[in-house]
Amino acid sequence: MTRIIITGSKGRMGQALISCAKNISEVEVVGTIDQGDDLRASIEKCDVVIDFSFHNATAGIAALCGQHEKALVIGTTGHSDTETFEIRKCLEKIPIVWASNYSTGVNTLFWLTRKAAEILGPAFDLEVIEMHHRLKRDAPSGTAKTLAEILAEVRHLHLNEAARHGRHGIVGERTPGEIGIHSLRGGDVVGDHTVVYANTGERLELTHKASSRDTFANGALRAAQWVVQQKPGLYDMQDVLGLK
Repeated sequence: MTRIIITGSKGRMGQALISCAKNISEVEVVGTIDQGDDLRASIEKCDVVIDFSFHNATAGIAALCGQHEKALVIGTTGHSDTETFEIRKCLEKIPIVWASNYSTGVNTLFWLTRKAAEILGPAFDLEVIEMHHRLKRDAPSGTAKTLAEILAEVRHLHLNEAARHGRHGIVGERTPGEIGIHSLRGGDVVGDHTVVYANTGERLELTHKASSRDTFANGALRAAQWVVQQKPGLYDMQDVLGLK
């Protein structure tokens, strides 16, 4: 039995985690934490914390997990460089699964994105398009960033230099070293991601569309069961699924 505490429990993903956990006999939710609650009061009850709170809370949650030697699954996105640095300090003490997306389908998309970029080569222009519900606070999505990072790695580019977040005005011709990233917001879209490979005369598009948050919740719960068996260090969903 894997004992879990969920942070950000009143949010959309927190509620999905609580609901999905009821259908998995091998996991037990022993605590739900949201704003105003004290994780210190219940952390000893759990084996692992799943964090879907907010980016500025994750570093503190990670530090507390490190102090109590509890594994951590991070689903929160939008962390600053400083916040990321603070979270990574805990890797010597505890195992952490940190993924921008816990869907098995999206992680298959990550794998396909790399393979397609390798096969198609530098002649193809690369663009990433994502759409989410109107309430999402950060842009681009963590998943879109991961897709762009994969493309940049294959092309041996620095994403901070190659990324073009939308285009406006007289921007000139597209350069070969650009990776376009475009964010759409509206309605109740759970999450759509498309990677476009465009060349003269042909275009390839890889798309994943999520219609339910349950796919992310079930993936995060799977990661929680997996990570408690691991040594301290940083892992992602590709490790959990054995795709590396």
